[in-house]
Amino acid sequence: MKYLKEVTIIFGITMLGEFLNYLLPFPVPSGVYGLFILLLLLCTGALHTEDVAEVGDFFLDTMPIMFIPAGVGLLDSVQEAESILVPLTVITVISTVFVMVATGCVAQSIIRRKNKGGAKA
Repeated sequence: MKYLKEVTIIFGITMLGEFLNYLLPFPVPSGVYGLFILLLLLCTGALHTEDVAEVGDFFLDTMPIMFIPAGVGLLDSVQEAESILVPLTVITVISTVFVMVATGCVAQSIIRRKNKGGAKA
């Protein structure tokens, strides 16, 4: 029964995200709406991590399986991608480095801010 409750909560939030995607005119995927709803519920305390932990862990554990069809699709369209291989590689490398640098800077900023707050107390 616990798993059914957790799945119902997660799919309910997902359906609410789908509804918001249908209702609002913004170009935001429904999954993003769902993630923000889940974040809001967790931050306000209306939902606790224990309420969705086991099913959430299962979904995270099985996530690599979900990428198999996308990988097969990429392998199926290799001929089309060969014409843009160099620009695609350059864009991928640059965007990956940019995301890594931005993530590192934000993490350092959060750690510094946390250390300053801890030193004052």
